[in-house]
Amino acid sequence: VGASFWPIRQAREQQRALSFRQTSWLNEPPLGLAPHPSMVQACGGRSRAQPLTLSLGAAMTQPPPAKTPAKKHVRLQERRGSNVALMLDVRSLGAVEPICSVNTPREVTLHFLRTAGHPLTRWALQHQPPSPKQLEDEFLKIPSNFVSPEDLDIPGHASKDRYKTILPNPQSRVCLGRAQSQEDGDYINANYIRGYDGKEKVYIATQGPMPNTVSDFWEMVWQEEVSLIVMLTQLREGKEKCVHYWPTEEETYGPFQIRIQDMKECPEYTVRQLTIQYREECRSVKHILFSAWPDHQTPESAGPLLRLVAEVEESPETAARPGPIVVHCSAGIGRTGCFIATRIGCQQLKARGEVDILGIVCQLRLDRGGMIQTAEQYQFLHHTLALYAGQLPEEPSP
Repeated sequence: VGASFWPIRQAREQQRALSFRQTSWLNEPPLGLAPHPSMVQACGGRSRAQPLTLSLGAAMTQPPPAKTPAKKHVRLQERRGSNVALMLDVRSLGAVEPICSVNTPREVTLHFLRTAGHPLTRWALQHQPPSPKQLEDEFLKIPSNFVSPEDLDIPGHASKDRYKTILPNPQSRVCLGRAQSQEDGDYINANYIRGYDGKEKVYIATQGPMPNTVSDFWEMVWQEEVSLIVMLTQLREGKEKCVHYWPTEEETYGPFQIRIQDMKECPEYTVRQLTIQYREECRSVKHILFSAWPDHQTPESAGPLLRLVAEVEESPETAARPGPIVVHCSAGIGRTGCFIATRIGCQQLKARGEVDILGIVCQLRLDRGGMIQTAEQYQFLHHTLALYAGQLPEEPSP
């Protein structure tokens, strides 16, 4: 064993020494020429060409001097290196500078409002409702979708806005046809609002009329064939919230003549039957004034609001004509949004056995920015619909 072991070891040491001498030139400064492909190492450490090997006998003697090879034409790939190295270089460019799309804040807002939802079954709404903190956090994540004055390119609209920051969303705003033949344009601070199951133009949400917009309000009522108006504010709550836009008995507003036909006082609201006449045509309009709701706050209990929803649901005027229901408070977003969301939520619970309050609010804000103004109103909406769910016929628990 000893006789055969040591010569082999010596030969291997000489082979390693020779190999080192053959490759040590790579550490020298480059001369401007790329090495031959047989000397280029691939990424894995192996040569693309046949590796240099020495037999045991060849390691004991010096190799004969090699002849100088004839100058060979060097192709482009050979000057750059191996095919593998070239391919990796090209691929690495894409990894260093990836191309990606960037969503604008507007696109992010619209995506949230179109896709967000949090369905709750009747049972969960009553027995496992979200906590007030969870509802507040959920509400604060909903984009307001307010309209910037710069995005509303309508000359003179500011004189017809009760609040300078509460403006109608352009894509769903109501445009007047100008039955009065005035030169005031088509502007009114009002939006069409979708209803249950996304049905178009079920409601019109608008601000409380101002002295210079009362005739515009009645023109909108006539133009849209409105048969029901729901008013959710008092005329004054510390300061003016809405002008007295209906008559005590009879009054003319622009070309429209309004008369009181009947009035009924209920504990939480007042119902008036009106007629509106334009030229030779007369129509009936029901006006409900719900005054037990402080601005930016919530009613003392949910019962009166549910009774108001029932009054609207059972009114013949609701199905009398295809026109939308006009709903307004002062700004047309807080209490107005709560009423519309409550009615849609009641319809969902009755038809499906569940309600998506987050999805309802998002749909409302797509149509009119800022609908449902406070986290307190959002929590009250859940409480009201939980109370309504308890009034429906019992369903088995999950």
